[in-house]
Amino acid sequence: MDIIEVIILALIQGLTEFLPISSSAHLILPSQLLGWQDQGLSFDVAVNTGSLLAVVIYFRHELYRMATAWLGSIVSRESNSESRLAWWIILATIPAVCFGFLAKDVIETHFRSAGVIAFTTIAFGLLLWWADKHARLSLTEYQSGWRKALMIGLAQAVALIPGTSRSGITMTAGLMLGLTREAAARFSFLMSVPVSLGAAILVGKDLAESPDPLDMRALVVGTVVSFVAAYLCIHYFLKIISKMGMTPFVIYRLLLGVGLCVFIWLH
Repeated sequence: MDIIEVIILALIQGLTEFLPISSSAHLILPSQLLGWQDQGLSFDVAVNTGSLLAVVIYFRHELYRMATAWLGSIVSRESNSESRLAWWIILATIPAVCFGFLAKDVIETHFRSAGVIAFTTIAFGLLLWWADKHARLSLTEYQSGWRKALMIGLAQAVALIPGTSRSGITMTAGLMLGLTREAAARFSFLMSVPVSLGAAILVGKDLAESPDPLDMRALVVGTVVSFVAAYLCIHYFLKIISKMGMTPFVIYRLLLGVGLCVFIWLH
């Protein structure tokens, strides 16, 4: 890839990973619409690592408290709000891990197309609009409980289908279960840490076994650009979400989905 493609794809990853508009869909679209070559495993690892570093650094204090409390709950069996949230995040991760392990090949073979992306972009965008419109907005992430965490985790498993949006579907589930917009977003962002780390390890394993040469310039630039874009995205999204709601993102998803339908029809 030339450097312009690297920057554009890294920006797409960083900006869309934590917005409810599907990063996987946007990373697939350049090859579908512009004829760009697939960026390959190494670049996927790089940009996902940048996004992972962004969320870990942004929530470093929360993650430290959760990790410390979680270890304390194991060693001394003492429980508090931080340790319970850590256990709920772990529980919410299990469905995506299981579904990903069982359905990865099927999804990669049959669901990475513009048609699927168009459908899921519109359908789950409308579901997000409905959830936001009817949300009770009363609970924080510390009040979610294990049942709600598991339901959000099941929703996260659906996001393996391109166009669904991991952050979008988990925020939708959080809103439907009574979380505030900020709590739903924060729970979604915290959930991304174990999922992204696990994905990076699995893809990194495939990369280590691949004979393909590495373009270090593309990997470094992609990681840095993705990190900066993702960090800024998290920061400003959490600041404005309570005021603007999900409607702007729903409108964007509908426009994107309709545009994809037009593109498919013309081709």
